[in-house]
Amino acid sequence: MDYKQLLAKIQRAIESIETLPDERMTVSHLARTISTNFKELGISGGRLYECRDSGVYELVERFGSSQGVLGIQVPRDYRPMSMTLENGIVVMNVGDAGVDPVLEEQLGVQRFAAIAVGDNEDYIVSFNVAPESSREDLLFSLNLLRYSINQRLRAERYQSVLSEAQRIQQSILPQRTPVYEGFEIYGKSIPAEIVSGDFYDYIPVSDSILGLAIADGTGHGLPAALVVRDIYMGLRMGVDRDFKIVRTMQKLNSIIHRSRMTTKFVSLFYGELELGGTLIYTNAGHNPPFLLKGNRFELLQAGGMVLGPTPDATYRRGYVQVEKGDVLCLYTDGIVEAHDAQETEFGLERLQKLVKTNREASASELTNIIMKRIAQWGREGEDDRTLVIVKGV
Repeated sequence: MDYKQLLAKIQRAIESIETLPDERMTVSHLARTISTNFKELGISGGRLYECRDSGVYELVERFGSSQGVLGIQVPRDYRPMSMTLENGIVVMNVGDAGVDPVLEEQLGVQRFAAIAVGDNEDYIVSFNVAPESSREDLLFSLNLLRYSINQRLRAERYQSVLSEAQRIQQSILPQRTPVYEGFEIYGKSIPAEIVSGDFYDYIPVSDSILGLAIADGTGHGLPAALVVRDIYMGLRMGVDRDFKIVRTMQKLNSIIHRSRMTTKFVSLFYGELELGGTLIYTNAGHNPPFLLKGNRFELLQAGGMVLGPTPDATYRRGYVQVEKGDVLCLYTDGIVEAHDAQETEFGLERLQKLVKTNREASASELTNIIMKRIAQWGREGEDDRTLVIVKGV
């Protein structure tokens, strides 16, 4: 038997099955597909057992030429069951020690060939196999089946988790552009994966103060996105409690430091923009936003180290004045560290030149111009990319 070819066939069959509403239906469909399409394994049918809270396994489905009354319950310490749970797979004959011939006769079984599937081994799939099939071949084939089914179940579970994480993340990103007298503001975030480690936010502190935040969790994907969720909640709690900017940053640092996530380092820029144009800010290790004022650029660097590595980090405040005609650009490293085919970074200088050249465009137009240029320059999926433009008008 060509096991490499067999594994490829099994995986093709399993991948062809559409996603179903729940795990039980998925396991059932997978088992039926296998019993129908793999006659070369000597399989002619099978049964699906599901674990109950009492610890017994109940026969819930039959397929192919299988027999047995649905609802029969088999204790997990029944020898063939316990061996399946212990090893993941088992092949036993009716005459083997611990096999109940009366029970197996009710099920129409001459050989007990089964696999345990699911992370918690919630299901046992028992197959009808030909008496002449080699035990060694059966064990190998069953192992391939178990591996492939579990891979499919984990992929569906992971996809479900990612989809839920994406929904949560979309709910914490700004749903609309703020209307703030004297300014145009626009932001955009493009994840490298389904969920992003980047984050931006507009926080209405009062009628005359608007909070602006941009953050980047180390790496990308789900772990970074979960840390970003903590930043979102911590920032808004700090604002609600009227904490000063530096105090808010220190509290956030403590939260991230205590996190059990593998992604524990987060860069964050947070500023509060007053109606008169004064921006009070602190920068926790984030790529310094820049203010284009006339023909010069001012980097917003005052602050401290990234959030997370040490519990007692301290931060300073900085001040700038955003006036009519000025452009403030907040960005994550996915913008300036985008690499072209020759591994050349886009870089801060190119970003500043692009902003200066297009300074007359609206905030939304300028954001889209930059994002389009970065997409042309860099490789897709290289890193999360987030940009916020604030224009004095």
